[in-house]
Amino acid sequence: MSTIIERAGHAGGHGASESSRKKILMIAANPSVSAQTGWPIGCWAAELTHPYHEFTSAGYEVVIASPEGGKLEFDGFSDPRHESGYSAGDLISMGFLNTPGLMQLLENTPKLSSINPDEFDAIFLVGGQSPMYTFKGNEPLMQFVARFYESGKPTAAVCHSTTILTDTKLSNGKYLVEGKTWTGFDNSEEDFADQAVGMKIQPYRIEDNARKMSNTTFKVMPAFTPYAVKDGHLITGQQQNSGAITAQLVIEALEK
Repeated sequence: MSTIIERAGHAGGHGASESSRKKILMIAANPSVSAQTGWPIGCWAAELTHPYHEFTSAGYEVVIASPEGGKLEFDGFSDPRHESGYSAGDLISMGFLNTPGLMQLLENTPKLSSINPDEFDAIFLVGGQSPMYTFKGNEPLMQFVARFYESGKPTAAVCHSTTILTDTKLSNGKYLVEGKTWTGFDNSEEDFADQAVGMKIQPYRIEDNARKMSNTTFKVMPAFTPYAVKDGHLITGQQQNSGAITAQLVIEALEK
């Protein structure tokens, strides 16, 4: 029986000892176009920049990759400079966007198939709008996540990237989340987003799909509460406000 650890509330800094030897692979979605809205879609800035800040501040080496490789793009509403002002208070993402050396990491990301998972101590899947299309049903990505998880190393996903957990199966044919407690972007948050823009944004909902699965517990907090769950070495975060605390659970798992 796994011990379930939950984290909610304000995310603070975290130091690490002897962590410079550890490497974390962050996997972000490639740019796409939403069939629902017609918008260009990508990864959500805070779900990349906040965990990256936590990992590097703690002394870890981080590699940012993507399923197809190449340049990454942030979802428009996640950019603090966006005309909507939706993420205007995201100073960590603003700092990332204005640091050329960091933005260079997104210019030509390595393709996931070129990555040797044995070289990494943890993986962290970044959410955003694109994962709802590009992670869903992505067999190579699901196989990568399943094999990494079966190696016993921390396997983390946040927000819409958790869509992959509704399909990913282990080598024994069971779903990865079977017998697990986990979280992801929930229906109340989808409702808020739809109402904010006046249309249905997503082609389906993660919570709806998760609730249809047997022998798994999909747990959420009130909309946009920072919330993360660690069940064994599966670590999940609810939405964009949960990136830092999800990363902190990864760090804690690596330091045990």
